[in-house]
Amino acid sequence: MATGESILMEAPAPRVGRESLLINSSISLISAGTERMLVGFGKASYLDKARQQPEKVRTVLEKARTDGLITTIEAVKSKLAQPLPLGYCNVGVVAEVGANVSEFKVGDRVVSNGPHADVVKVSKNLCARIPDSVDDESASFVVVASIGLQGIRLAQPTLGESFVVTGVGLIGLLTVQLLRAHGCRVLAIDFDDSKLALAQQYGAQICNPGKGENVLDAGMAFSHGRGVDGVIITASTSSNDPVTQAARMCRKRGRIVLVGVTGLELSRADFYEKELSFQVSCSYGPGRYDPAYEDKGQDYPLGFVRWTEQRNFEAVLDMLDSGKLDVKQLITHRFAFEKASEAYEALTADKAGLGLLLQYNSTFAERMIRSTNLGGNSSFSSSDPVLGFIGAGNYASRMLIPAFKSAGAQFHTIVTEGGVNGVIHGKKSGFSKASTELDSILKNDAINTVVIVTRHDTHADLVIQSIDANKSVFVEKPLAIDYAGLEKIRNSFDQALARGNSPQLMVGFNRRFSPQICKIKELLRPIKQPKAFIMTMNAGAIPANHWTQDNSVGGGRIIGEACHFIDLMRHLAGSPIVSVQARRMGYSPGIEIFEDKTSITLGFEDGSFGTIMYLANGAASFPKERVEVFANGQVLQLDNFRKLTGYGWTGFKKMNLWAQNKGQKECADAFLRGIKSGVPAIPSNEIFEVAKATLDAAREVREQC
Repeated sequence: MATGESILMEAPAPRVGRESLLINSSISLISAGTERMLVGFGKASYLDKARQQPEKVRTVLEKARTDGLITTIEAVKSKLAQPLPLGYCNVGVVAEVGANVSEFKVGDRVVSNGPHADVVKVSKNLCARIPDSVDDESASFVVVASIGLQGIRLAQPTLGESFVVTGVGLIGLLTVQLLRAHGCRVLAIDFDDSKLALAQQYGAQICNPGKGENVLDAGMAFSHGRGVDGVIITASTSSNDPVTQAARMCRKRGRIVLVGVTGLELSRADFYEKELSFQVSCSYGPGRYDPAYEDKGQDYPLGFVRWTEQRNFEAVLDMLDSGKLDVKQLITHRFAFEKASEAYEALTADKAGLGLLLQYNSTFAERMIRSTNLGGNSSFSSSDPVLGFIGAGNYASRMLIPAFKSAGAQFHTIVTEGGVNGVIHGKKSGFSKASTELDSILKNDAINTVVIVTRHDTHADLVIQSIDANKSVFVEKPLAIDYAGLEKIRNSFDQALARGNSPQLMVGFNRRFSPQICKIKELLRPIKQPKAFIMTMNAGAIPANHWTQDNSVGGGRIIGEACHFIDLMRHLAGSPIVSVQARRMGYSPGIEIFEDKTSITLGFEDGSFGTIMYLANGAASFPKERVEVFANGQVLQLDNFRKLTGYGWTGFKKMNLWAQNKGQKECADAFLRGIKSGVPAIPSNEIFEVAKATLDAAREVREQC
């Protein structure tokens, strides 16, 4: 998205998940409208990108005010540099099924919303089995047709009603046919005569405003002067005209459904006088963007949700099977997958193109390769840490991999579940190999150190496997999301020590290594009296359905994020934690999550104490992280790891940085130096102590009514 460049990449085949399938692709359809828009956005200048997304600009400006300009620029560049797989209309043959998949079997021919790739990993609820009479090319239109079908379902057409379809690109032409199958009369509006000719073949009347034809007059004539019953807008334009025209040509209490993208400056008078209904359709149907449905495979009961994403797929397949939906005339181009770059040149150069197909002709055996050479370093010094990375998401690619590279780490293999991120960031950072198999790290004697940057629920098992393989471990927080996982890690670590092995274990508590925290630690060292701490995390709201809020996956935000400040307070106090008390915000209507509005008070053996205010209900313009220390008649205040101010200190007033520094690079360097010297950067007893204190705080909060 930074440059708009389309890349065809060779990557390891993905790993199948418990609720997913692996599919060997035969055909995929380029969604002309969506993918043309994405490629165009990528090629736009930064200024044009900003104009297209003003709400993101506001977010960036707020971040610049709190975190600093340099940090913000780096974050924006990193976000735009993340790879975006294109495509969502895939047809192929099931190659593997997950442990919890009983609905499909190897060899089934299926349609899915998988991206353009010769092997795709797809949730079981986003696939549908193809009838024998439906060929692969026709089936590739199922997902894009389901977008139009969902818009139709929201409009609730009945036999004999008059409907307008504004914009007859690929989705529009499919929508025309589906409305005709519902027994509706259809008027198609577009500026392209060739697309209107197809709509006419499918039984629609047509109107071309580009030739001077009056849209409102056409709508009134089409509806016999009564006004049309409904309008489905499948156009893609920044203009407000499609919505305005739709409102003016509708009858009283008509229905307008937006499937495409248009300007949305609505005229209240138009809608008020006729009591019109207006609704924006969400993709393929119920289940879209619901992690429980799409990721965990939890279907909605048929008696309560008749049409889900998957059932919409099946409905379109039935239409193809019966011959009531014809897509053959919509195919305008065919390309071998290896020549995908030519397909995207045609997509941007020929606006008349509709159905652009990618054909996958390689043998299935060629595709299931789980490891790829990246051409990076192939000569490693076994006396120094040789790293295997598990995970290459946003934080890993933006922060941790550059931090370890800056610290001089030797990168061997990077393992990811999907393969693509591993190749992109592995090549960029000089890794030797990318893989989707854990054993390529765990059973490789050349790799003596593992860095784990995956979802929180996987941390404990991966730490244990790495320790049992006699490898030192750096795991991004948290260490574990429950007591059972923590106890298993402790046992595995103790057993390794008993065997005479000396693996080091470190959690990515980078804040204790930041320059300003090091300065605070230095200033506090001579003070023997107890200290008081106030630490405020203005964490910001995260939706209730985000994986970090799921206690079984992310552990919740206390375990997943507040652990940073529990460790930081333990570090600054320099004394063991002896008590943990926590209190969450009380019940209030409209609030779904309470755990992320919590105070945690820690007591220390030396008499020090402190409170962590972890709050998701603050303003974004307020500093995100603030640390205050009260000791011996003096105060230290740190805002956002940029501005450190001393009050009452002899010889110290402030330490300000040009850019925010939370200590990621220093943390990586300390870990590597600890392995070389044999002295851990964070003592293991502190790591386990902080992990238990974090779990104790979360438990106390969850037990409150």
